[in-house]
Amino acid sequence: MKLFSAKTYIDRRKQLKNTVDSGLILLLGNDEASMNYTDNHYRYRQDSSFLYYFGLNQPGLNALIDIDNDQEIIFGDEFTLDDIIWIGQQETLQSKANKVGITKVNPTAHFESTIKVAQKSGKAIHYLPPYRHDNLLKLSQWLSTPTTQIKIGASVELIKAIVKQRSIKSAEEVEQMIEAVNITKEMHVNAMKSIAAGKYEYEVVSEIYRTAKANNSYLAYPAIFSINGQTLHNHYHGEIMKEGRLVLNDSGAENAMCYSGDITRTAPVSGVFTDKQKEIYNIVLEMEESSIQSLKPGIQYRDIHLASNKLMLNRLSELGLVKGDVNEMVSLGIGGLFMPHGLGHQIGMDVHDMEDLGEQFVGYRDGLSRSTQLGLKSLRLAKELEEGFVITVEPGLYFVPDLIEKWKAERKHTDFINYEKLKEYYDFGGVRIEDDILITTSGPQVLGDRIPKTVDEVEETMRF
Repeated sequence: MKLFSAKTYIDRRKQLKNTVDSGLILLLGNDEASMNYTDNHYRYRQDSSFLYYFGLNQPGLNALIDIDNDQEIIFGDEFTLDDIIWIGQQETLQSKANKVGITKVNPTAHFESTIKVAQKSGKAIHYLPPYRHDNLLKLSQWLSTPTTQIKIGASVELIKAIVKQRSIKSAEEVEQMIEAVNITKEMHVNAMKSIAAGKYEYEVVSEIYRTAKANNSYLAYPAIFSINGQTLHNHYHGEIMKEGRLVLNDSGAENAMCYSGDITRTAPVSGVFTDKQKEIYNIVLEMEESSIQSLKPGIQYRDIHLASNKLMLNRLSELGLVKGDVNEMVSLGIGGLFMPHGLGHQIGMDVHDMEDLGEQFVGYRDGLSRSTQLGLKSLRLAKELEEGFVITVEPGLYFVPDLIEKWKAERKHTDFINYEKLKEYYDFGGVRIEDDILITTSGPQVLGDRIPKTVDEVEETMRF
């Protein structure tokens, strides 16, 4: 089990205690989740906020911070001899707790009674909205509250405090993220080298998973790998790769410290881009690079998204796919036809960092509401950037026949969109290019070693 120093966790908890006014803070860990019978589990992953403050990537744990009495307690049970027979000799929970600066460890059974005593004394109970049903049921029991009211009762004060703290990545966190991105680079390079006409997609996906595991890592999210790149989250890998198609690979590693990489590259199945593919690919590359260069503290990421859309529409106008005033097209949301997702999001221990706490708290703020336009409504990060944020920049350009046909049937924006010429792209698929960026006052820092990205770099990588 890899950990930061005890001081790191002590300082994180101290900052949290100084931000939340009073009462108890409950941070629930995750338990094992069974696949098809009790002892056959899905891969275990600890809750990220629990990891951030208490560091222990082990099931069956919960933690409590008593702000008023300045106490921090981990609740869990030591392994029994029966456990050890099956899983081997284990370091004691008390020893692990000491490594993250916790001296007090109580049995699991004491957690509920501790909460109920605090409730009776009128203390505020702060907890995060549960995203797992087992934790939802536990909170319902411990707080004597109907399950339908649990998420409603989550502490906004605690959510805001954690979002504010976790959004700013420390130097040691950035180091972990660079490691995750460099493993991700190896995944992508190996995938590019494995792509070939006649292969099934899953043959390349197996190389992505193998590379992650060979680096003592897992995937941060299920791999998106498909010749049908116009399907944004395509987890189906059963197609045969054919000459003339593009293949989109959106995959990232989660390293041993549970920090994520999130990278997308698009490559030609043949190993060489056609002129038509190159035109679209270079539009997306220009969108990505210009967006990255614009990043700085204080700028709204929503504005970067819109500028990227404007650039895309200008280039599509040059190809004759759209026409008319580009500013008006941006205002009307026409860019959503070609990029129906947002430009990026925060990333850290979660690939969509802290999304379990609510996008409104993570990517938006009071006074900044979500758009209803296609594309812009899916922008996960819209608010002002701050020094220490790590974000993704992932523009894309897609041709989705069903969506185009729907807009055409509705005669939507016919003054701007050349629907007849778009038919030439119905078998094109899509292009997305993505990197992970640290926001600094001295300019944006692309994390990790350079991953093949230009047309020449991708083609050269695929030759060997």
